[in-house]
Amino acid sequence: MPPVTSDNPIQKNERGNWIERYDRIRQRTLAIAKPLTSEDAMVQSMSDVSPPKWHLAHTTWFFETFILAGRKGFTLHNPQWQMLFNSYYEQAGPYFPRPRRGLLSRPSLQQVLDYRTRTDHRIIEWLRQDCPPPDDPLLDILELGLNHEEQHQELMLTDILHIFSCNPLDPVYQPTSTPHHQAPALTWKLFESQIAKIGHNGHGFSFDQESPAHSFYIQSFQLANRPATCGEYLEFIEDGGYNNPTLWLSEGWHQQQSANWQGPMYWRQTEHEGWQQMTLSGLLPLDTQAPVAYVSFYEADAFARWRGCRLPGEQEWELAAMTTGTGDHNMFEQGRLRPSAACPTANHHAPLLQLYGDVWEWTGSAYRPYPGYWPPAGAIGEYNGKFMCNQMVLRGGSCLTPEEHIRPTYRNFFPPHARWQCMGLRLARDS
Repeated sequence: MPPVTSDNPIQKNERGNWIERYDRIRQRTLAIAKPLTSEDAMVQSMSDVSPPKWHLAHTTWFFETFILAGRKGFTLHNPQWQMLFNSYYEQAGPYFPRPRRGLLSRPSLQQVLDYRTRTDHRIIEWLRQDCPPPDDPLLDILELGLNHEEQHQELMLTDILHIFSCNPLDPVYQPTSTPHHQAPALTWKLFESQIAKIGHNGHGFSFDQESPAHSFYIQSFQLANRPATCGEYLEFIEDGGYNNPTLWLSEGWHQQQSANWQGPMYWRQTEHEGWQQMTLSGLLPLDTQAPVAYVSFYEADAFARWRGCRLPGEQEWELAAMTTGTGDHNMFEQGRLRPSAACPTANHHAPLLQLYGDVWEWTGSAYRPYPGYWPPAGAIGEYNGKFMCNQMVLRGGSCLTPEEHIRPTYRNFFPPHARWQCMGLRLARDS
């Protein structure tokens, strides 16, 4: 069964459970940051990466701004910080440019941690003393804020990997042990033509862009039983895939040429060591049996064409996830922090493996609104809807995604050139 615990939320009138969940998720963020030095915490290695210190502050800003600031008699922790840690909410006020977040040497890391502590005390005091009723809309914002924090936990880890990859010392964030299995043979699962119900059913939490549920006609197709592996992708490289323009979309070819991509991000080849890969456990030999990761949509699409296949549509992926057993999964809680091949003994009965965890899977679908979608009113409505342009959808979560954060209807999205997130692919083909 898929890890969809967020579809079984705590009852909104169970105050103690709200407090426990809030504290648990907030503490997890601190645990992710714990191995970092204060110097690590302020590095911004490219414009898409945010310093870990900024993540710690921004997730706190979210609770302060959207829950606490509207309460009678509340005073902001530091009004000057509002601009520093607002990400992109135009209706919440001005914000500091994203590419320059690495310049924010002040406030210090300790001041940001103190900001988190004070805000946590205020949130818990609100839950404990005010005892908001079950229909209080602020509880919906609290739920959104906790899911927002889980998103930033994954972003922190992917940003840390990029930061460390730019250091010639190849620092180790956290030593981990990952089992090395032989990847299962590639097989195909057939799905017949049908009208499928796509989108969230309204039970439990979801982000706004997962709704409304609607009917969608899906032609018959076949889906690979597992993600593409590093070994298979290496064959694509060795066959000249990066030098064959007939495999690439026009924009992808120009991106590949201008950036001189010759393999996935974090892959390195040396004369004596062969292929290696930078991971959160440092520089390691390439695991050819593990799912390939850190590839852009353009690379995933080119690889699929090279294999005579295509990427699945997001509706095809969701149909597969809703109707098919998926075996075990490698997500944040397993502690591996990098993709690994499916365990054969745990998965031998599942027709589809690793739909959840290991790598986000690129789909061939543009990130667009579902029929009848309209963003919520106010600044919260800027969370997803305004990004529905020039983005592609990914599904399934990765080895860095918290288990309770993912579900079959979850729609992640990134621009097609992005590849610093833990992104891979699963092949599909017409039947």
